[in-house]
This record gives sequence, structure tokens and C-alpha cells, in this order.
Amino acid sequence: MRFMGLNEVREAYLKFFESKEHLRLDSFSLVPKNDNSLLLINAGMAPLKPYFTGLAKPPKTRITTCQKCIRTGDIDNVGKTSRHATYFEMLGNFSFGDYFKEEVIPWAWEFVTKVLEIPKEKLYVTIYEEDDEAFEIWSKSTDVDPSRIFRLGKKDNFWEIGQGPCGPCSEIHFDRGVGVIKTVEEFEAAADADRVVEFWNLVFTQFDKDENGVYHRLANPNIDTGMGLERMAALMQGKNTIFEVDTINSILQEVCRVSNTVYGENAAKDVSIRIITDHIRSVSMMICDGVLPSNEGRGYVLRRLLRRAARHGRLLGLTSAFLYNLCDIVVENSKGAYPELEEKKDYIKNVIKIEEERFEETIDSGMGILAEYISELEKSGEKVLKGELVFKLYDTYGFPVELTEEILAEKGLGLDMEAFNVEMKLQKERARKARGESNYMGSEDSITNKIPAEYNTNFVGYDHTEYSSKVSLLIKDEEFAEVLEAGDKGIILVEETPFYAEMGGQIGDKGIIYSDNFKAEVEDCKKSVAGKTLHFATVLEGSLKQGNEVKLKVDSVRRNNIRKNHTATHMLQAALKEVMGDHVHQSGSLVDEDKLRFDFTHFTAMTEEEISRVEEIVNAKIMEATSVETEEMGIEAAREKGAMALFDEKYGDIVRVVSVGDFSIELCGGTHVSNSGEIGLFKITSESGVAAGIRRIEAITGFNAIKFLNEKLTTIKDIANTIKCNPKEVVNKSAALVQELKEKDKEINELKKELAKGAEGELLNKIKEVKGVKYIAAVVDNMDSENLRELGDRLRNKLDNGLVVLGSAFDEKVVLLAMATKEAVAKGVHCGKIIKDVAAVTGGGGGGRPDMAQAGGKMPGKLPEAMNVVEKLLETLVK
Repeated sequence: MRFMGLNEVREAYLKFFESKEHLRLDSFSLVPKNDNSLLLINAGMAPLKPYFTGLAKPPKTRITTCQKCIRTGDIDNVGKTSRHATYFEMLGNFSFGDYFKEEVIPWAWEFVTKVLEIPKEKLYVTIYEEDDEAFEIWSKSTDVDPSRIFRLGKKDNFWEIGQGPCGPCSEIHFDRGVGVIKTVEEFEAAADADRVVEFWNLVFTQFDKDENGVYHRLANPNIDTGMGLERMAALMQGKNTIFEVDTINSILQEVCRVSNTVYGENAAKDVSIRIITDHIRSVSMMICDGVLPSNEGRGYVLRRLLRRAARHGRLLGLTSAFLYNLCDIVVENSKGAYPELEEKKDYIKNVIKIEEERFEETIDSGMGILAEYISELEKSGEKVLKGELVFKLYDTYGFPVELTEEILAEKGLGLDMEAFNVEMKLQKERARKARGESNYMGSEDSITNKIPAEYNTNFVGYDHTEYSSKVSLLIKDEEFAEVLEAGDKGIILVEETPFYAEMGGQIGDKGIIYSDNFKAEVEDCKKSVAGKTLHFATVLEGSLKQGNEVKLKVDSVRRNNIRKNHTATHMLQAALKEVMGDHVHQSGSLVDEDKLRFDFTHFTAMTEEEISRVEEIVNAKIMEATSVETEEMGIEAAREKGAMALFDEKYGDIVRVVSVGDFSIELCGGTHVSNSGEIGLFKITSESGVAAGIRRIEAITGFNAIKFLNEKLTTIKDIANTIKCNPKEVVNKSAALVQELKEKDKEINELKKELAKGAEGELLNKIKEVKGVKYIAAVVDNMDSENLRELGDRLRNKLDNGLVVLGSAFDEKVVLLAMATKEAVAKGVHCGKIIKDVAAVTGGGGGGRPDMAQAGGKMPGKLPEAMNVVEKLLETLVK
């Protein structure tokens, strides 16, 4: 048994199955495509679900992958044990109705014993207790000792989730102990004690379980295998845990270096070191695949992992951002298998750093809120913080529960974990509902996902906007239909179509489908999960049956506007890279007939100069009237040509390359103009931030851009007419008017101060007294909060033991103020409490300190009534 590094194990596995005529696919993105059942890809087979269900045809019936996966179900155990992890890679080989047990079992044994060179005396095999077929193949087609094959029950060796495809499985186990295991009972005991470690599961999907629990034999059974890369690497390196594996241990040692700790010396610190080591792998991969920190969905998973790691950094004494630098080692370890990590390294590090810095602010604000909660507990004499408040700190402010618990313990207080867990459960249920319910394979249970694989549509829309074809399938009311009639809404599938189905950010075409005695309006065109082209239509006249010949006509004016915007989007990305730098990558886009929207990676708002420069570059290329070429070529040839691609997209062997001269070269399946001059004009209408490290540009082209500019010119002319100047002088004249208004406002404020001084003497004549505390409660005319505060200060200074409460109507709103002397506060006066009740009378609210508080209201007419409550409040408060 030879030593093999993690990267070496991965490559050996994939090469082996390539030698068995498998197509090697790159790992799919961690973000699921067309699958609401998952937040993140959590198994090697997850991205391949449509192939297993028959909803889509695989590129080959034999496939092998190494799939990036995230699982957070056991997140609380990550770090506490040496085997749990949130990020892992799953090696797999898959057969879609091709080979079955007879082939996969001998191949598995060959790989394990010949390629990995694991001694046979260290291996055991388990099979489903009723699977005689598997036992026969293991014992006759391999040289495994039959005494090392154990039959186990459904719990261990039968794979099923609810109804749907399922089947027995066979697992291969490595024995880390000494001596021979002879019985099932001994084997199960060894497995429970972690002496025996399962490392490869071969799933034989040969049944379809119906709603009555009956297992029906599949006509074309499938193979789905899974081998955890990290676990396999640990075995090949003679290590007991994944944290000792070469690539992972290099991260762990760097965590120790930056935190000045030694792994293995302190159990509590070891937990923190393992958590940081695991989580930095997860977050680096997630960000690379386009996930960004947020308060919901997969963004929340990312934020939780990042903040959990940052929190444990604090426990190791790291008080400033450090995680982003650990990303370098993750990239170095994995860039061979995932080159996009190297290309997006700076972006990944920036996102991590921004989130770390935000967490530092969160910790500080959370400490303040927790301090208030503790103060309230101490005042009330209670000892346990309510679970709802703990959850609010955790969910709204991102404040770790462990930290809340630790701080409370220091004060001799506790928290209601049971109530907190109830809140957590409710949140998980909300998240599950947000994802949507799904069937076994994770697709929405829609009729469109039951369209047989043979119904395919050939897209002819690159060259045609009108085309004749035959109707292949009709859908109405979530059922396959024989006919669509006038007034019906349904879905039409045809053999060929000029209609573009929404994809790659470009919206679907609209238009009509018609014949001599039929007409339907196509309101949208989309792809199903399995890639079927669906025309969503309303029948206007006549009727339509399967097999009818029809004509399909795209709204060409709308299509042309979409084409202009799509080509402009490509040119925009090229211009952004030129102006902002190569770190710019597309994060999302939307192209419709009215505008284009482009999300891209960048960390600060663009300046006006940068926006203008981008516009100039794009418009210069438009005016050059450059030919826009589209070519089909192999993926490697496209890369050599310099074509930009989206990291999280899968491309076939043959791709479509769209080139605007040598200025912009991208892989794209959308529709485009044939010459950049057709775009006419390009104008950016907005630039904004949508998430940490993501900016958004919205822009328009052609006549929409001309209309936009004309509207701006009309606005300028209207302003010029209003302020009575030439349009060219609008800026200077406006600036002069603003300056004049400022000076007049200054004069008005001075006059108000003089009036306030006059009011001061009048108000001092209205002093009243309650229990030895003097007070003034009065309404003054037309004062803003600043002037009211100045008047209140002067009045309070004239009182040695007193309270001032003032109200004013300003800009049709209520402004309220309460101020008290130290002596009055000592006698029980609390301005915050007083102003809260006074404001309530005017339909408002507010609060503040015992000596000063401010508030607002909505009903100026209630001010006199509000002032009348002050005396009663004082009688209650003053001791």
C-alpha cells in the first residue's frame, strides 16, 4: 500500500474510469441548477439527477466525476470530532442504463487492489442481505475471500429515499485493526468502534418504489457510486483523520502559525483550529462558485461558516481579519483540479475580508445589545435570557450563540436553549418551504418534468425568425393533452423552433404560432429542467392537435432589441475589464427588449469618470461598425482563442463563440446583432451595489437610449425656463440660486433665534411646580429641532431644580423636546419616559436619557393636549 497525496488519489480515480470508457466531467458548481430541493450540492450524483430520472439525455452513458460538495447538517459536530467536515469531494462513476453489477464490482476491486494497491487482507465487503446476485459476482468475478463478504440489512445496504428509484448497495471497507473479523456481529462491532472504515459505496439502482411500497424492476438499471476523496486520502496516507491529510494539514498548520498555537496541546483550541481549517475550504469554494454572504438561503450558509470561523479565530487570540489570507493555501492545494480558484483568487479573498470586517462590527454592536439584555435581567432579578432574544441576536445580528452563552455565564446568568432551538427549527422550516417541496430526485413535480427524453426541439432561431414545423406534444392543465382549443392556455412543443427559450440571462421570445385554421399567441418560451423547449401560449382561434403542421413567427422587432442589448452586454464586460481590471467577472445578467442588466465582481462604487470611460469605449466600438462573428468550435479551441466563459456553467464539446472583432470574445448561446453598428447607441442609466463585492450596471441601447437622452434634454430645458436662463447656464444659475437660498436660510435662523430669546422671557413667567420640581411645559411656534434645543438649553440653565418640555409644529410635523437639571433627575425625573408619553398623544414616539430626550409626532393639533400630561407624569415620577 503506497502513499498517495489527495490530488494524486483524485487523478488516479478519474483516469482509471476514463480507461473504462467513462466521460470525465469537471465538477459541477456547488450552486444547484434547476433544483429547488437543495441549497447546495451535497453528493456526487446530485447534479446528475435529470440523467437518472430520464428527464435529460446524458452526454455519455458512462460518466465519472469528482464533485465538490457542502453538507451542513452536522455543522455542530465539525471541529468537535476529527472526521466531520462541511466541505468534501466525492469521487463517483455512473452508468445510465449501460453497465451494471457485472462490470462495476470487478472494476471497483481492480481499482482498490491494483491501482491503490491496498492489501486484500485489509479489505471487507458488505452487501444487502437479499442480494444473491451481488454475492455471486463478488465471489466469482473477483478474488476477494468470500468469508470477508458480510450480508447486512436494509438500514446499512439498501439505498432509498421515499418513493422512486432505489436499490441495494455494496460497500467496501478498510480494516485499521489487527486480526480477522469472522462474523457479522464482529464486523458491526468493529464498524461502531471505527476500526473498520467504509470508503466506497456502490449503489445498484434497479427498482422503482411506488406509492404502495411495491418495488418494480427497472428496465434500464443504473449505477451510482460514491467515494469520499478526503477519507480515501487519509487511508492512503496512513492517517486517522482527514485533518492529517497532506493538503488539509497544510491549512491546519498555517492556522497554527498565524494564531501561535500548537495542534494537539489543548483540546478546546484544537476544536477551533479544525473548524477554521474546514470552513476556509468551504467558503473559498462557495464564493468561487458565485455564492455571496447574505441573510437567507445559501448566502446564509456561507455567512454562518465565515462568522463561525472568525469567531473561533477570536478564541485563538486573532482579533483582526485573518481568514482571507488562508485562502492562498486553499487555492494552491486545489488549483490543479479547479483552475477557476486561481483566476478568482483576489475576488474570493476580498469577499472573505469584507465579511470578516463586517463581523467585527457585528461583534461590537451585538455586545452593546447583549449588555442591554443583561441590564434588564439584572433589574428584574431574572437569571435566564429568553430564547427568542438569543435567537434575535444570532439571526438578526449574526452574534454567535456560544459567545452569548459565554458572556452570560461570566455574569452568573444562563439562556433558554430550548426556546432558542424552537426558533431555529421554525427558521429551518421556513427555509425548506422557500426551497419548495420536491420529489425523490429533487425536481418540482410538474408535468413538464415528465416529458419523455425523445421529445427534443431543434433551435433554428439564429438564422430564422419564422419557420414551419410539426407539433410534437401538447400540455394543458398539468396534463398531456390531445388538443388545444380557442381560449385555452397551454404549452406547445414542436420539432423545430425559431423561438429562443430563456437562457443565459436572455429572456424568451414572444410571437405567434399559426396555421390556416389556428392561431395562438406565444407569451413566453422557456426550457424545462431537462432542457425541453416550452412555448407558453394562449389559443386565439381554432384548435391544435399533436402532429399538426404550424408556422412559428417570432416578434422580430422585440427580438432585434434583445439582440442589441445582448451584444452590448458582451461589449460592456470587455470595457469594464479594460477600465476596472481583470478581476471583473460576470456575476449575473438580464437581457430583455428594454434594457440590459449586468452584475459583476468589483468592491467599490464606480466613479463618474469610470462610468463615462466605459460608455466611451463601448460607443467607440459601436461606431466602428465591427462585424460580430459567431463560430462553433471545440471547447479547447475556444479557450485558446481567448473566449470568456462563466465558471459555474457546463459547456459541451462543441461551443458557440461570439466575437465582436478582437474586442470581445465570449462563449454564448444567445442571439446577437451581425454588426456592432446595429446597436446604435449605448447609455448607462445606473450603477449600484447589490451585494458584498458585486456591482450592478443597467444600460439601454438604440432608440431607447436616444429617447432617454431626449428626455434629459427636455428636463434641462424645463429647468432653464423655470429659473429663467439659457440651458447652457443651468448649472451656474442653479448654484447661484442654491447659495442665495442658503444665505436666506441663515438670515431666517438668526431671526428665529431672536424670536426664541423673546419667547424665553415669556416662558419663564409660566413656571409651575410639582413636589419641589419646577417645570415649563409649552408650545412654541415654528421651530425645528435645533432651535428648540437651543431654547431648551437656555431655559434649563435658568432653573436650579427643574424640567423643560417644549413642543412645536414644523413642516407640518411635531417636534418635541424634554430637558432636566441634575437635581431634578436625582428626584426621579426621567426625560426619556416623559417624552415617550407626551409624544404618544401626538401620534408619535421617541425616547432618550434621563436628562435629555427628543421625539416626533404626526398631529400638531394635539400639542396643547400633550403639554397637559406633563404635570401628571411628574406627580408619578418625582419622589
